[in-house]
Amino acid sequence: MVDITEFLNQEVQVLIDRPLGSKHPDHGYIYPINYGYVPNTLGADGEPIDAYALGKTVTMTQFKGYCIAIIQRVDDDNDKLIVAEKGNHFSDEQIIAATSFQEQFFESRILR
Repeated sequence: MVDITEFLNQEVQVLIDRPLGSKHPDHGYIYPINYGYVPNTLGADGEPIDAYALGKTVTMTQFKGYCIAIIQRVDDDNDKLIVAEKGNHFSDEQIIAATSFQEQFFESRILR
């Protein structure tokens, strides 16, 4: 298991397994942004580390960018990377708005 904060400000490759516009297989909500995971990693939940890909408005299968923030879930062990293209910056408020479709169900904070 890796310390997820080591990803901050680092370039990462994200494999998108829930592209923009897709439906969550269990909960039924629609993904308004691309969402996936960083291959060959292991998060605290025993699964690959998940990542939101911000700034792209097209469906993708992979995304390379920089980890600009981390959503740390206080009540769950499934933290998320926030990945954006180099030079793209998003405020905490923008990150919260973009990810609220899923993160609204958890207590979390944004790490930078």
